[in-house]
Amino acid sequence: MYTLQRYILMTLDPVHIGTGGYRLGRVDLSIVREPGTNLPKIPGTSLSGAARAYAAMRYEKQRCAGPGQNNLNGGHCGLPTCPICYTFGSIKGSEGGNAGTVSIADAQLLLFPVHSLVGPVWVSTVSRMKEAGFTVTAPEVGCGEFTTTLPDWSKPLNLGWLLLTPKGDDTTVELVDQLQAKTSWKAVAERLVLVDDSLFSQIVNSNLEVRTSVSIDPLTGAAKKGALFIYEAIPRATWLWSDVVEDDYRIGTKPWPVSKKFDGEKDNAGKLLGETWKNPLDVVKSGLTLVEHLGVGGMGTRGFGRIKIIVDWAVSHE
Repeated sequence: MYTLQRYILMTLDPVHIGTGGYRLGRVDLSIVREPGTNLPKIPGTSLSGAARAYAAMRYEKQRCAGPGQNNLNGGHCGLPTCPICYTFGSIKGSEGGNAGTVSIADAQLLLFPVHSLVGPVWVSTVSRMKEAGFTVTAPEVGCGEFTTTLPDWSKPLNLGWLLLTPKGDDTTVELVDQLQAKTSWKAVAERLVLVDDSLFSQIVNSNLEVRTSVSIDPLTGAAKKGALFIYEAIPRATWLWSDVVEDDYRIGTKPWPVSKKFDGEKDNAGKLLGETWKNPLDVVKSGLTLVEHLGVGGMGTRGFGRIKIIVDWAVSHE
């Protein structure tokens, strides 16, 4: 059996998920992008690693965070009733290990904040909104055109270097009832701008946050020579969406061989857990919730990385 849980996320800080090296061009430290669209994303591996580490903190199972083979606390416990090992998998040296029961997909861009002469707007495309589960009523737009939820707006829209032409009738965007009531959604619902897919990546990549930093020489207290570097990030107030699939193959006709089923409050050794859990999705959400406070990705000491869960819901279940 499986459950597909969808998460709508919003960045509270700039987010930098680096490519792991330098490049020649506009910035020294670039961020991860989709190869086909050149759009920034947050890899599922980054979300999964943060979710596991933070969930281990919540459930007081720190030894089960991170790679088991290099864990100084003795490696993963590997117990069937451990929420971390059961959810994310475990490695126990020569004894092998077990795969996890969840798969966290890449977080893709949904709404991208851009400054305009009418204030901040959130840019997206009809196809991207529909793919994330929104119901969109909007006219078809071509390159250089836009449709918007800005009330009574029928004039061209200036995005600084780009002037877009209005197209068509009223545009409406709706999602599940849980999102309609969220304060964060109400703040952007009437400031959406939908453009053609071919233009979206150009708008995004020209409006990423770019910062310059320099190392400080501890002896002089001044900037260190040759230590200037430029890096980019997904800006604050960007909306993303990600799917989490729970594939709990250990239940049903061939469950994991355990002496007792987990009760949600204790591990296999009878130790009380810091949180209760009923299924692996509970564990994932407990970890992702802490990303709002502890962040994900690089540049954390520079105020980067916090992401907030706006809403989540089950898309399908079998």
